[in-house]
Amino acid sequence: MTHEKLQSIAFKWFETFNNKELEKLLSLYDEDAVHFSPKLKMYKPESNGFVIGKEALREWWKDAFERLPSLNYKVKSVTANGDRVFMEYIRTVTGEEDLLVAEVLDIREDKIIASRVYHG
Repeated sequence: MTHEKLQSIAFKWFETFNNKELEKLLSLYDEDAVHFSPKLKMYKPESNGFVIGKEALREWWKDAFERLPSLNYKVKSVTANGDRVFMEYIRTVTGEEDLLVAEVLDIREDKIIASRVYHG
């Protein structure tokens, strides 16, 4: 996959996430995608931080968008290589301290198959 295509997926991801366009965001993912987030691990410890499949992603993000209506990601950098995108962004939520986040997207056939979130 080209560098440009990978980056376009990443920027579409930011756009749909920040606009809370849940179905458009989910359209970027493979049906069996696996997502890891330390926030998920804190919020739902029984998950060990993992969400598997689009339905589980839908539930996780729908809940997050409802709980945190001001949730927004400010892009710091996007680096694409091979079949991965490395993203750095600032997570902002009204009333909370800003959080530096790094996220890796694994992409196959134009769909995100896995993503991992790391907090700074």
